[in-house]
Amino acid sequence: MHVIGSRKRKIVGGGGDHRLLLIRRMRCNQCRKIHHELPDCIVPYKRYESECLEQVVTQSETASTVAADDATLRRWKDWFQEQSTYLLGALRSIAFRFHLNPVEKLSVPSQSTHQAFGHYVGDAPGWLARIVRSVVNTNLWVHTRFAFLSG
Repeated sequence: MHVIGSRKRKIVGGGGDHRLLLIRRMRCNQCRKIHHELPDCIVPYKRYESECLEQVVTQSETASTVAADDATLRRWKDWFQEQSTYLLGALRSIAFRFHLNPVEKLSVPSQSTHQAFGHYVGDAPGWLARIVRSVVNTNLWVHTRFAFLSG
């Protein structure tokens, strides 16, 4: 890949603060497609930092400290719930492809959706960024997911 330019991307932090990032655009020398280099703080097609989404998804019904309205928080939870099966499958595929052995599954079913990801990326803060990085970098992130899910 070689750098062909950059573009600006706005991102919102947990306190509602806006930052402007400069994202490098790169062209693949083989397939000639353009790719964007995303930092770990970004989830594709989301405006808030991955840390914010992670915080909302891991919380139960308690009040969030993220500066977003309730409808947005509910949408994030629904998005994660809908994507979790696909993302777990993608992580299993990555582990299989690279001959990695995830942590053994628990004999007790997990208490929440995000706990199943701990077998692949751990449960320390930043787990959502690790999922996104793995899935995006192996080209398994689905760009037009909305087209498949329309009812």
